[in-house]
Amino acid sequence: MSEALAQGPGLTAYLTLAAVLFCIGLYGVLTRKNIIAVLVSVELMANAVNINLIAFSRFSEDLLGQAFAIFSIALTVAEVVVGLAIVILIYRTHTDIDTDTPSALSG
Repeated sequence: MSEALAQGPGLTAYLTLAAVLFCIGLYGVLTRKNIIAVLVSVELMANAVNINLIAFSRFSEDLLGQAFAIFSIALTVAEVVVGLAIVILIYRTHTDIDTDTPSALSG
């Protein structure tokens, strides 16, 4: 019993955690009207993908998944910066950050 505890959680536990995080993020994207809440939900989904990459990397004893996870984190940071810049511009022009606001910008 103590040997099983020393090894840590199995692959199923990591995949279940990632699936739960991804589902919470997907629910947030589909139901929120606030753009910042949508961005946070997208971040949850990206972190779920990173958990999958790291879990498969750990259990296959290959470092390629960890390299992809680091690259994915860097891309996610760039996405957040661009997303927040767009949110700030929308707020400056409309003083509202609902998801319906950008559709009013189309003309």
